[in-house]
Amino acid sequence: MKFRFSVVLLFSVISMVLSQTVRGKVTDEDGIVLPAVTVINISSDKKTYTDAAGTFSIDASAQDEIRFVRPGFERTSIRTGQNSSEELNIKLIRTAREIEEVKVPNITGDLTKDARSVAKTDKGRAVQDAVGLPQPTGKMREKQAEVKQVLVPILLGQLNVQGMYDLISGKARKQKRQYRYDDLQEDVLWIRDRVEDDYFTKEGIPKERISEFIAFSFIAKPQSRTFVKSKNLSGALLSMDEMIPVFKARLQETKL
Repeated sequence: MKFRFSVVLLFSVISMVLSQTVRGKVTDEDGIVLPAVTVINISSDKKTYTDAAGTFSIDASAQDEIRFVRPGFERTSIRTGQNSSEELNIKLIRTAREIEEVKVPNITGDLTKDARSVAKTDKGRAVQDAVGLPQPTGKMREKQAEVKQVLVPILLGQLNVQGMYDLISGKARKQKRQYRYDDLQEDVLWIRDRVEDDYFTKEGIPKERISEFIAFSFIAKPQSRTFVKSKNLSGALLSMDEMIPVFKARLQETKL
């Protein structure tokens, strides 16, 4: 009995000695930190994610394979060594994007004709370039009526019939509300396309309510949405993480 206990104790001590916590930071080729990178210990099937600063920590033993996965980047793996005190610097490379193939229809063998076929021009664009017409920016939307833009011309003796109708009928208000909703959903989708569901579910956010949580964070803390506008995923996640306890508390209240 004592011998068996000694063997178990020995293996426990060996396991503790061999186990370690691997820490590090993940960046892209330009040294920009990458949040929401999935970090997987293939040997033990443990999983974690990099935080908004791109840092991570995961339990591992010597010679375990640690894999780093993020959409839009090539998968990277390392083998852990004996020294756990050294922080790792992991660099992920963006995946190459395929360039659309140039198709040359109806090859005739006549160089002049074939070159002319490839070099088809957009006549509308050519006219715009020639006269210097500015290109449209932003989203192509119907301009909504504003109270100031309708009332001021009336004082000057000019009546904007369509604008007046839009205000009275409520069309302008509905348009404004719809545009706000569309913009919000677009920003939510921007986050969903770049962050795996597990990043949120591990914090207690139900999978079916992830989009709702992101939208809630944008509304409750508008600063998190400004990071989306500037394409700063790290800042957005860091700001949104502060709203997780608040959202979870609201979920609990709805269950009571």
